[in-house]
Amino acid sequence: MRRFTGDTLLVATHNAGKLEEIADLLRDHGITVVGAAEKNLPEPEETGTEFVENARIKAHAAAEATNLPALADDSGIEIDALGGAPGVYTADWAETPNGRDFEMAMRRAHEELEAAGAAHPRAARFCCTFVLAWPDGHDEVFEGRMEGQVVWPMRGSQGHGYDPIFQPYGYAQTFGEMDRWEKNRISHRADAFRKLRAVFGDG
Repeated sequence: MRRFTGDTLLVATHNAGKLEEIADLLRDHGITVVGAAEKNLPEPEETGTEFVENARIKAHAAAEATNLPALADDSGIEIDALGGAPGVYTADWAETPNGRDFEMAMRRAHEELEAAGAAHPRAARFCCTFVLAWPDGHDEVFEGRMEGQVVWPMRGSQGHGYDPIFQPYGYAQTFGEMDRWEKNRISHRADAFRKLRAVFGDG
């Protein structure tokens, strides 16, 4: 595994919340985190059919454009009774002409589960794939998961995306009800990050 030896890491996201979460996870490493918006990077088209493919597209595009090591993630929710959907299309389910509407996406998931007569508990998982890419084309891949179930009605106004309908196993709250930083310690992104830490000399 290649080690990260620099002091600046580009995080290939325009999502301010995600950037803040990753910066918090890297706080103890003395690494300066820079977001894609700060570098005026365009968002590349995510044409992959798997999380790792989309993460690679974003990481390599950012590393090539800035000549900095770049970290990208692709993440989403897989619902077993829907054959793993929405999966890599998690954000696409929320797309509207006026931006993303995740309440609409959560309602769609619930309606499709009801139409399918899915039994309870309705098993699901959040998945996260990190790709750390270097300007020379090398990359390292780290995958994380959080198992749980989807619930209805939506609960909580914390977090983002599908958090209000996802209740992780072992917890009474949905991600939408949890304190943001508590969620950040146990989430699929945290699981992937624990593995990623090896490139910073912690593994």
